[in-house]
Amino acid sequence: MSLALEVDRWWPRPGHGAPEGPRRITFGPEPRAVPGQGGSGLMALPAPINGHDHGYGIRTLDFGANDDALEPWIAGLRLRPRTDPYLEALVAFSRLARAGCAGTVHCHNSLNADRLVEEAGEVVRAAHEVGIRLALSCPLLDASPLVYGGAEAYRRTLNAADADWLDGLLPRYAPIPEQIAAVDEIARRHAGPMVDVQLGPIGPQWCSNAMLEAVAEASERHGRRIHMHLLESPRQRSWLDRRFPGGVVAHLDAIGFLSPRLTVAHGVQLTEAEAEMLAARGVRLASNPSANLRLRSGILPGAVRARMATGIGLDGTGFDDAQDIWAEMRLFGLLQAGQGLKSEMSVAAVFDAACGTNADIGAMPEGVDVVTLDWAALSAEALWPDDAPGERLLARMGARHVRDLVVAGRAVLRDGALTGIDADAALAELLAQARADLPRLDALRADVMRIAALTKAYYASIHD
Repeated sequence: MSLALEVDRWWPRPGHGAPEGPRRITFGPEPRAVPGQGGSGLMALPAPINGHDHGYGIRTLDFGANDDALEPWIAGLRLRPRTDPYLEALVAFSRLARAGCAGTVHCHNSLNADRLVEEAGEVVRAAHEVGIRLALSCPLLDASPLVYGGAEAYRRTLNAADADWLDGLLPRYAPIPEQIAAVDEIARRHAGPMVDVQLGPIGPQWCSNAMLEAVAEASERHGRRIHMHLLESPRQRSWLDRRFPGGVVAHLDAIGFLSPRLTVAHGVQLTEAEAEMLAARGVRLASNPSANLRLRSGILPGAVRARMATGIGLDGTGFDDAQDIWAEMRLFGLLQAGQGLKSEMSVAAVFDAACGTNADIGAMPEGVDVVTLDWAALSAEALWPDDAPGERLLARMGARHVRDLVVAGRAVLRDGALTGIDADAALAELLAQARADLPRLDALRADVMRIAALTKAYYASIHD
């Protein structure tokens, strides 16, 4: 028997035209919306996609990575508890599904780089059990995660003792061919209709020229997508301008890195000319407005967003730290609206960014993934309930209004409850694992605070 949803309103392209209804939406081989009886109080929409994330089961504030400027904030990621990667992904993906997300672009932060292939399998298993689509961006890097430019850079400004101590923290990276081969193996094991395995060079500031060239070649050879952070903070902009006098985007273009297979995240420091080049090559942008504000990186320039196909991602945070994609859509729309008499960001454009076919997740036929919302609650006090439904959704919609989520014909959420797993039990177990790691984390906190302080001192010395 095929799954069916009875809704008062069905809006296949929110912001474009008016909602239809009432409708009965059936999910057989192909979803169909036919006239229904209504009375449910629900509105159905295409489900949104989380366009850039890291899958933190224990959220960053909870493990002590408190909001700060991006570069010193990164030090706090060392306090991430050692937990089961399957359980962490299960909790993170459950939050997204409860908020109505049909899928996520998961930039994996490995707890043990030597076990990346095994960890990736656990992440894929978690996505399958929750029932969401997964774009798995596999981490690739071979340059210092502490300071752009590594030891050579900070030795010019920090005292010898501090520099020696930082040197001792630098990790050893596997050779580039081994890192690329690990991605190939993950794709061999797990790529399929619900899982797209991608190359994930963390960012050009954390990759050598040889790594960037190897990623470009591997992407072209296998037709594999790339997902990468790009020009997220002012300090990245400054350092990459020195490393690439002709511009980092021009360099990436010269080595064949730019193509429709690439999505870049953040981009708040991109210039209009760089956005033009990226757009001309078919590159997409994943905007993360909450993360950009919380880490003081900036606001995506409207001229950049206007030139690039843009999605919306939570980046492990969200405006209220709740992983609520609807609040992120609201913030994105407000920040991009401009100051004129006419908004520069239409309701339709916001929904297109979040709910349209997302190239990172794979081609999704229109209507195949559907979320229902409690429209009766959203419009209970409205004098004209059917007036400006898109504006009402963007102003008020939150995860608490989500009732059903159907992904690839499977009921992931019914009447607000996950159908496949006990998310509350999973969270309780994950928290128990994290708290068991507290003795190690307590001993590490002083080192993390020192790294953050030295990072700030270094950047202050070269920018102030």
